[in-house]
Parts: sequence; C-alpha cells; structure tokens
Amino acid sequence: MRLIHLLATAALVATPIAAGAQTTPPPAPEFARVVDEGTNRSQVMVLAQHMTDVIGPRLTNSPQMRTAEAWALAKFRDFGLSNVRKEGFDFGRGWSINASSVRMVTPRPIQLTAIPIAWTPPTNGTLSAPIIVAPMSKSRHFAAWRGKLAGKIVLVTAPGKVEDATEPGFKRLTGEDIAKLDSYREPSYDPAAQARRNAAATFEEELDAFLKAEGAVGFATMSYRDNKLLHGEGYMHKAGASPSLPGVQIAAEDYRRLARLATMGPAPTLEIMSDVAYDDSDTQAYNILADLPGTDPRAGYVMAGAHYDSWVAGDGATDNAAGSAMIMEAARILKAMGVRPKRTIRFALWNGEEQALYGSINYIERYLARRPAPATPENSTQNYYNQTTRYPVTPLPGYRDLAAYFNIDNGSGKLRGIHAENNAAAVPILREWLSPFAPMGSGSVVFGRTAGTDHQFMAAIGLPAFQFIQDPLDYSSITHHSGADTFDHLKAADMRQGAMVLAWMLLQAANADTPLPRNPIPNQPVVTDPFATPDPNAE
Repeated sequence: MRLIHLLATAALVATPIAAGAQTTPPPAPEFARVVDEGTNRSQVMVLAQHMTDVIGPRLTNSPQMRTAEAWALAKFRDFGLSNVRKEGFDFGRGWSINASSVRMVTPRPIQLTAIPIAWTPPTNGTLSAPIIVAPMSKSRHFAAWRGKLAGKIVLVTAPGKVEDATEPGFKRLTGEDIAKLDSYREPSYDPAAQARRNAAATFEEELDAFLKAEGAVGFATMSYRDNKLLHGEGYMHKAGASPSLPGVQIAAEDYRRLARLATMGPAPTLEIMSDVAYDDSDTQAYNILADLPGTDPRAGYVMAGAHYDSWVAGDGATDNAAGSAMIMEAARILKAMGVRPKRTIRFALWNGEEQALYGSINYIERYLARRPAPATPENSTQNYYNQTTRYPVTPLPGYRDLAAYFNIDNGSGKLRGIHAENNAAAVPILREWLSPFAPMGSGSVVFGRTAGTDHQFMAAIGLPAFQFIQDPLDYSSITHHSGADTFDHLKAADMRQGAMVLAWMLLQAANADTPLPRNPIPNQPVVTDPFATPDPNAE
C-alpha cells in the first residue's frame, strides 16, 4: 500500500494539473482511427443484411431496386454526407418475379428446380406442352430444327456431360496465387474477332425470333452449374424489345433427366407457371452518388464505387451487396472520423452493371470522356464489347478532376491488394499506401489488368482506376449470380477489413500532394497481327 501511495504522489508532483483544468489527449494517427472506427463501431454487416434479407435481389429498374435506391440515399444522408443524389440514364423495363413453378407431369410428376429468365414474359396461367430437346447456340443451328418446334417447349441447351469437380469450392489466395497476377499481358487488336463477337452478341434476339416464328410456346435453358444452382440471367431489357416467349432456366440435374427421357421414350410434358411482371413506370436507371467535401475545390476528387444491382435468383449478397456495403461503410468511417480531406471523396453505387456496366459508362460519358456513338443501336453485350473500339477518345472538362477511382466487386473476400491496371508509375505509390495493412493480409500490388466491372472503362481511357484483389472464397464456384448468393456467404471479418482498407486508400489519395499518375489517353490501334489468315470455322 505504501508503494502505491508513493507512486501516486510522485505522479502528481511530476504532472501538476490546475484545479478544474481538463486535458485533451493528442489526436491518434489517422490509420489507428480508421481501424478503431472500422472494427469497434462497424456497420458493414448491418448494411449488407438490410440490402439482402430485407430488400432482396436488386435487378435494375425492378421495384426492389427502387426501394434500394431510396434506402441508400437515406443512409448516405444519415451518415452526414453532402450532395447526396441519384443520376438517371436510359435503361429500359423493370421486371420482377411474383411466383413461378415448373413441373414435369409425364411420364411421372416431379417438381423441377427452375427460375424464370430475366425479362421474359409471363405465362398468364399455366402453360402445358411437350418438350423437344433442340440444342442451338448459333444461328446456323436453326436450319436443323425448322418445322419441328410448333406447340413445343424447346430445350435449347445441349445437356453435355457431368464434369467432376477438380478444385476446392472455397479458396483463399496464397502468395503464389497473387504473384501469378503480377504480369504484363500485351494488348491485342483484332477487328475480325471483334466482328465475330458482335455477331454472337445478337443470338439471344435471333433465337427468340426463330422460336416465335416456328410456333414454339416456350423455351428452357440448362443451368451452367450443377448442384441445383440457378441463375436466370437474361439481357433483353430494352423497352419495345422484350422476348416473345416465356423462358425458364432449369437446374442441370433436372434438365439432363428431361433430356434422357426425351431420348429414350415419349417426350415429357412440362407445366410452366411464370407469374412475372414488367414495370414501365420509369425507364431510367439511377446511380447513387454522395460526397465528403474537400477543402480545396481546385484539387479535384477521388472516388470509390461498387455496383448496387444484382440478378434475381438469390439476394445479391456477394454480388454485390458486399462491395456496396463496404463503400457505404467506408463513407461512414471517414465521416465519423471528422476528416477534412484536401480533395472531395465521392462514393458511387452503380446501377445496370450486370447488363453491361451501364451506370459507370454513363458516368464516364457525362463527366469524363466520350467516344463516337455506335453506327447502329447496340444490345447489352455489344454495348460492353464495343466500348473500347470507338475512337477518338475526347476528354471532357471533368477528365482531369478525377484523381483516383477504387472499385470493389469480387465478393465478400478479404482485400489482398490491388490491380495496378498497367499503370507502372502508380505501383510504388499504391504499395506505400497499402503497406500499413500488410499485417491484415492486404499489401500486394500487381501490375496487370482485370476486367468485367466498373473500373474497367475508366482505366481504358487512361484514368487511375483500380479494382482490388479479393480472396475468392466460394464466389466463382457457388454464389456468383446464383440462388445461393445470400447473406450466409458473407464473411464479416473480411468485410470489416475491406471497408477499412478502402477508407484508408481514399484518404491517402484525397490528401496526396499530387494526383496519382495516369496512363496515356488511348488512340486508335493498328491491327496486332496483319498477317493473320481468316479462320473459316471461327464464329
């Protein structure tokens, strides 16, 4: 007791405090504050749970997406962000599923695992008809089935063979896996291959027209994953260009059974009830944007985004409520910290990504740069493939304002690093910014590009736009676009880490003395291989 008394007395003598005075501790370093806010007061899983369990799937322009848009706007305002808004762009029809059922009724009754294909019309009751297995993946296949499809439900996918799984369904990246990503791949410009892709991109419309002309009453595709997983993707969302026939995707195991029965005996009869609804009340889709204002209006802004829309088989959890929740949580963290960055930090929830990156393309064309309009109207797939084939690229006044863009869209796995998008000058800077998170597994910067999500066409016009590297978990094997894409597959610790990494990277980019380096604005390339011989079998 005497020792404790002496220590306490010594402390009072060494640190005199005036009567009634209060001490203010020095502020903690910003990194420590990000980690404190992002771990001890995280809201990332609460946000993700509302998007998935409460709102559910967020197909672009569906009633659920309208609910999700209003909720995100309200949350950003609750966080105290500024200039919270939605920006519209032309998209097309809304579509949603009220109820559906697919049954085999002969040769024996079986309830099949199936889902309506997005944007196909309702059956207006129950449709009952025999099937015909008529695999068609190219328009040249139509001739073999002409005159044979009237009154039939047409199974248009080749059943194929069951492939044994040779890789684990759940995976975290090793250092070796990440090292393999750190490579340069030379770009290739092949107009002939581009023309083939454009031709293939119209097949969905051509198949619909052929089936209608032949008198088919409906069609079915086979799920591209086993284990009763369903997806239901469809791309004919434009107003005035909806599919003519009801369509369903059937689980692979059920589909193959139907094909075997049709091969060995009388064709089975199916009953399809597809109670789906179109919504034409507003053909605009909307991006959700919110800002954390900077102190220097001349310094431009940095940005983070994730796509908010999903498909409808599941709840759009790993694709991409996970990324959207991390974007919103990063915004909450930085606002709660009271940071006053030099550059404005902008947060984006993109819409229409699943159909062809519509939302981020619209943002580019509105603020950053434009390319010549296509010569003819394009469908979703062509809209994606042709984005980088139209020249010249004309920067808009806002092109120089965007100092950095960070994207999250590969599930709920831990952020392990970042793709530098062939931006060699940015590599050491990104590596330095990420370095505090090395103990949390995120410190790798790989040189090469990655594609298929909303940073892609920003990077393609020379901007410093990046996608994070994520542990795949079961994203590619199970959840991506599937009915299993639900909250249960989200990893809370990984998502907390991801939101903290994102908040930190945004803060570094917002306060950097100079913006991140850029790649050149691209010009029209020449054909990579002018000596290539056309392949008559390529299609």
